Amino acid sequence: MKTLILAEHNGKVLSQSAYQAVTAAQFWNIPIEILVVGNNITNISEQAASMAGVSRVICADTSHLAHPLAEDVAKLIATIGNEYQVILSAHSSFSRNILPRAAALLDVAMISDVLEIQADNTYVRAIYAGNVYTNIQSTDAIQVLTIHGSNYTAAGSIENKAEIHSIDAPASQHHARWLSETRSQSDRPALSFAKVVICGGRSLGSAEKFEQVLSPLAAKLGAALGATRAAVDAGFAPNDIQVGQTGIVVAPELYIAVGVSGAVQHTYGMKDSRIVVAINQDPDAPIFQVADYGLVADLFEVIPALTAAI
Repeated sequence: MKTLILAEHNGKVLSQSAYQAVTAAQFWNIPIEILVVGNNITNISEQAASMAGVSRVICADTSHLAHPLAEDVAKLIATIGNEYQVILSAHSSFSRNILPRAAALLDVAMISDVLEIQADNTYVRAIYAGNVYTNIQSTDAIQVLTIHGSNYTAAGSIENKAEIHSIDAPASQHHARWLSETRSQSDRPALSFAKVVICGGRSLGSAEKFEQVLSPLAAKLGAALGATRAAVDAGFAPNDIQVGQTGIVVAPELYIAVGVSGAVQHTYGMKDSRIVVAINQDPDAPIFQVADYGLVADLFEVIPALTAAI
């Protein structure tokens, strides 16, 4: 049997999470294949083929997958799923939209956000926003799961590329269709893989203050900007930079929480950061419980001063 990894990409490069998924898949010590879906994705397939540990790349390159819909990709996975013992991907909005559908079509369970893979199809995952760890064992013939990417190192690249095998995707379903999308354009590093992240909370007060206060510091540190759910819901920042249980999980070298209270849903998304610095006026803010360094001060005074000092 084999392992199939659903690889996420932006049409130009593979996501770093795909490399982390390959490392996780090596636990089973069986051949690893990568599924790449899209349109005009020859370059993406070649990147996947150069990943260490990958035995074959399955490429579904067709026009109706130019903007992959969960319904179409899940159907594709279901048509080939019985060839595999394990189907997995890194936990992201992309995979958690597709794999539960694929699992349902294959009539097996789907296990999400796995922190650790153990013997006998047993997995450790977090519940209650990371406050409790639980062990789950699956007896299904096909194991379908997403892994907590920051818990796994990224696989390397090799010169001897794996075989690339093209397959025909099932015809597009007509219940859902792609209309349009709006993307935030930024020269900053991608939030998921930035080494430095500056995250702003609702205390910033407005979208104008969010950008005015945090952007100069982010520019000097080469950092990505993140936001709490409260800040996103208030309209201070776009949804695609939300950090937390219902947003993006990050694990940078340095995480600076500015005006962030530290709700458990937020800390779940950043607690794997190597160093956490918290700046908040409230000395009792929960964020200080997970911070390595804390500063009780007015962020509107501290951040400009810090920016000027760098």
